[in-house]
Amino acid sequence: MKRVKFYYDSEKLAFKQIVTKNSTKIGYVMLFLLASALFGFLGVFILSNTNFFETPKSKLQARELEIMKLNYNLLNGKIALMDEALAAIEERDNSIYRVYFNSDPISNEVRRAGLGGKNRYKDLEDFNTSDLIIGSTKKVDEIMKALAVQSVSLDEITKLAKRKALLLKSIPAIQPVKNEELKQMASGFGYRSDPFTKIRKFHKGMDFSAKSGTPIYATGDGIVKKADAKVSGFGNHIEINHGYGYMTLYAHLSKYKVRAGQKVKRGDIIGYVGSTGRSEAPHLHYEVHKNGEVVNPLNFYYGSISAKEYVLITKLANQENQSLD
Repeated sequence: MKRVKFYYDSEKLAFKQIVTKNSTKIGYVMLFLLASALFGFLGVFILSNTNFFETPKSKLQARELEIMKLNYNLLNGKIALMDEALAAIEERDNSIYRVYFNSDPISNEVRRAGLGGKNRYKDLEDFNTSDLIIGSTKKVDEIMKALAVQSVSLDEITKLAKRKALLLKSIPAIQPVKNEELKQMASGFGYRSDPFTKIRKFHKGMDFSAKSGTPIYATGDGIVKKADAKVSGFGNHIEINHGYGYMTLYAHLSKYKVRAGQKVKRGDIIGYVGSTGRSEAPHLHYEVHKNGEVVNPLNFYYGSISAKEYVLITKLANQENQSLD
């Protein structure tokens, strides 16, 4: 049986029945439903953020997340080792390789410069492990860029090494006449008495006294520029362009064994000693030019004689005697 509620009307001194309006009833119902909904949402939120009511699926996801974090930490350890190895290579590149080939070192700012772009890692944001993933990805990108810089540097070093190898082969580094075939070192580089005028003048090369027909050797790799008798005083002579600013001249030959335009290597026989042109006796007049200027050939004999022989030939070459041409 439905309960009826009354209230006391003091003016009329009587009890009256309480009648609830329909709109009020509807308001009560709506308020109850709203409160129920809020309570239910709050309950779901609390349960979803606690481990009290974990489902098997959530437990599996949590375990996978922990495994992923562990793997990323292991990966970061390997990345750190790679970075240390790369830093060691960069240090050797700057302090050894580039120094040896007289090339400027690459600054750390260039090697480890940041990557361009407004936000390269936007797609990796808004995850539970975003900081871990973005940090690892950034470090890998930095190493990849540094490796690219180092690769370019090593390509440059390779080119410099090849160029240096060619340079070392091209430098005039041996005597043009072998010691065992020499009669004597007739005259050296510097002021000497002219054999014809007896006037003291500058002698631009070295005179190797040897019998006619003694082989003459190219002192470095190069290309024969001239093999003729068109220069007054030199008689039959050869000029070899070695590149890198070096040129050698061999004068007073009895005959040639090469022609203009021919490639020669250090130690190849290019001709034979004679006494053609302005010459007093059979000998080879030998000159070395660097960037168009004559230089003392004595400074280039490190490839064919011992220290003892070098001291002896230096004494002979520095005697201010009479030249043979």
